[in-house]
Amino acid sequence: MQEANNRFTFGAIDIGSNAIRLLIDYVEEYRAPEFKKAAFVRVPIRLGEDVFDKGYITTEKTSALVHAMSAFAALFRTFGIDAYKAYATSAMREASNGREVADTIARECGIDIDIVDGNTEARTIYEAGGLEKVLDKAKSYFYIDVGGGSTEVVVYADSREVEARSFRLGTVRYISEAVSSHEEELFAAWLKEKADCYHPSAIIGSGGNINKAHRLLDKKPKDAIKAKELYALYTRLCKMSVEQRMEEMELNANRADVIVPALSIFTTALRITGAETVVVPKLGLVDGIIRVLYRDYKNGRKS
Repeated sequence: MQEANNRFTFGAIDIGSNAIRLLIDYVEEYRAPEFKKAAFVRVPIRLGEDVFDKGYITTEKTSALVHAMSAFAALFRTFGIDAYKAYATSAMREASNGREVADTIARECGIDIDIVDGNTEARTIYEAGGLEKVLDKAKSYFYIDVGGGSTEVVVYADSREVEARSFRLGTVRYISEAVSSHEEELFAAWLKEKADCYHPSAIIGSGGNINKAHRLLDKKPKDAIKAKELYALYTRLCKMSVEQRMEEMELNANRADVIVPALSIFTTALRITGAETVVVPKLGLVDGIIRVLYRDYKNGRKS
């Protein structure tokens, strides 16, 4: 067996609107780097419930976040990471006290948080890569990541990113009734304009809800979801109560309510773009952060 020339350990944290995620990866260098998951933790802290309703992060949610980040810091020490990044997205960047909460975490947990804008989030998700295994370089695709507070879209054409935009459409924002019709119209108009220009052959779906839909449809890892399959699943879930989704579809409480607005966004994108399939590589923001860390580390910009 070939030995790795080098091995690095990187940590990534995604502080989203619906949950907090930690990923620790080993990166082993052979002829090409290999990314191997060492640890993954998801904590269902919904910052968006506070922010999209009250405009700020409450003391209770701040306390829960501090506890989670303290545990993450301990994991970083245990694994002896070489570098890490912690990104906070839609909820914290919109919270009136987002910077204050980030400063509290830095002081009490020793973790520095970057509150990133939507375009940085979209491009970091794009960095997650792995697309060369599922994409035809001669075709174009829309990479769509649906989160709790925002939806990021990256247009992939000519083997590169050509457009990227973030929209204030997210699952927690929907169930908090904090989505404006104006933002929905912007999303639809932008998708239509870019679809007319690039004619995407498929959508690349990212986020926990499309990953769950992929599993609910009994898809194999490399199988794409057909548009008609996603429409049918969405229609079926819409007819169920949250309790029925938990019982009949075996969804946990933190997934059963948000999966419907997520699939609404994806089916809207399919309808507007005319794409017939959704490719689900199951890579997200934390995967992109790891790859950014590796790239920067190799370039000498250690975090």
